[in-house]
Amino acid sequence: MKAKTLKKDKVNIITLGCSKNLVDSEVLSGQLAANDIDVVHENAKLDHNIVVVNTCGFIDKAKEESINTILDQVELKRRGKLDKVYVTGCLSERYRGDLEAEMPEVDAWFGTLELPLILKQFEADYKAELLGERMLSTPKHYAYLKIAEGCNRTCSFCAIPLMRGKHISRSIEDLVAEAESLVQKGVKEIMLIAQELTYYGLDLYKERALPKLLDALADVKGIEWIRLHYAYPSKFPLEILEVMQRRDNICKYLDMPLQHASNRMLKAMRRNITREEMSELIHQIKAAVPGICLRTTLIAGFPGETEEDVEELKAFLQEHRFDRVGIFSYSHEENTSAYDLVDDVPADVKAARAQEIMEVQQEISYEKNQEKVGKIFKVLIDKKEAGRYLGRTEFDSVEVDNEVVIHSTKKLPIGEFVQVKITKAYDYDLEGEVVV
Repeated sequence: MKAKTLKKDKVNIITLGCSKNLVDSEVLSGQLAANDIDVVHENAKLDHNIVVVNTCGFIDKAKEESINTILDQVELKRRGKLDKVYVTGCLSERYRGDLEAEMPEVDAWFGTLELPLILKQFEADYKAELLGERMLSTPKHYAYLKIAEGCNRTCSFCAIPLMRGKHISRSIEDLVAEAESLVQKGVKEIMLIAQELTYYGLDLYKERALPKLLDALADVKGIEWIRLHYAYPSKFPLEILEVMQRRDNICKYLDMPLQHASNRMLKAMRRNITREEMSELIHQIKAAVPGICLRTTLIAGFPGETEEDVEELKAFLQEHRFDRVGIFSYSHEENTSAYDLVDDVPADVKAARAQEIMEVQQEISYEKNQEKVGKIFKVLIDKKEAGRYLGRTEFDSVEVDNEVVIHSTKKLPIGEFVQVKITKAYDYDLEGEVVV
């Protein structure tokens, strides 16, 4: 009679929300793999027996997606397809008590900073020597580099500090070591992320140290593009611009969420900056780094927002002509200071205002893209899809910005750079051909 062999655990990690969550999932994967546990991301084969859902709790839509994903996994467990369901991330951090009561089928809940506790569920050890070691879930030629955790800002609409805590910078030495490790894996582009890049170093070095970090990372051999995400406009460290202009491998690209342009709204949002100060900063950035691509994000329908505020925001976009704009409808979040305000803009009005603002930006984006026709750009090939190649210029980040569509009969290696002449331009995408 044969002895029954125990099937080895296989863990599937599902990541929802932002790139910061993605990095957390990659770190968890790296730790599990180092403990000889079979781990995959977003596994479509369904040949795993354990799931970890890394949730987002930022706004209503994200919370809804997280809850639906957990329910889907609980249903698979109920049908005997899974042995265990674990939940971590921002939603779990913020609403753990309520969720535990509502979803008792989930085996354990974890907050955003409880990686060692998750590993304990697998009888795995947290390996401190693996600092910066991750199992990448992105294509191997690009990766995110999280330079800090948490946020010290007090924006009235934002629940991030409730879920991620205070700002904690990572040391320059650790980040350089991680960047070197990423290069060994084949990474050519690193995207710096934090809730707030420009605050970097204040806790560790008693000064804003992002310029020093950028110089140190730019020295890492093998990194061809360094991209900056989520810079806060108030007290912006202008020294960043000098480094950006001086170092060839720092993309002329800055993601700086402004949220609004009406002084009334900026004050209510507790952004610590006025429209006039933002305008002055934008002029300084464009003067210091000619040709820079500026991306921003905005909020439509904040409590008390009027049609005049919306018109002011549209005029601001037309004045400064941002290269990229994203927009959210305001979400009324518990325990934020804005929660005390009346959420007085109806959902359909919020959506209509967001659409109106994006129509202004769509026209600007189309005009800016038309200016690129006939010009040659260095393009990083991301993937091949439906018989054509898709890539990005240094002015485009992954998933949120323009893509360059390249028709080529010659094979183009994924993850390599090519020179592309732009032949056509649309609202948000470009077409081009490879030039030798």
